[in-house]
Amino acid sequence: MDLKDIKPDVTLDARGLSCPMPLLKTKKAMKGMKPGQIIEVLGTDPGSKKDLPDFAQKSGNEWLGVLDDGEGFYRFYLRKK
Repeated sequence: MDLKDIKPDVTLDARGLSCPMPLLKTKKAMKGMKPGQIIEVLGTDPGSKKDLPDFAQKSGNEWLGVLDDGEGFYRFYLRKK
């Protein structure tokens, strides 16, 4: 799957937030999602590159990957279990 072709069901803007806020906001947003839906998290915290894949693995959700937007932030993709 090419990450650039993903059409997220939910986009969470966590830019400017530092650890642990991007992770906490992602967890909260995913609670309201249906199985199979994809969340895109926009973030600037480099710690999220480790935190979000770890969260996906521990929670049973699917880690789809991360894109460096090239504009100073990252786009993280997860699929709800």
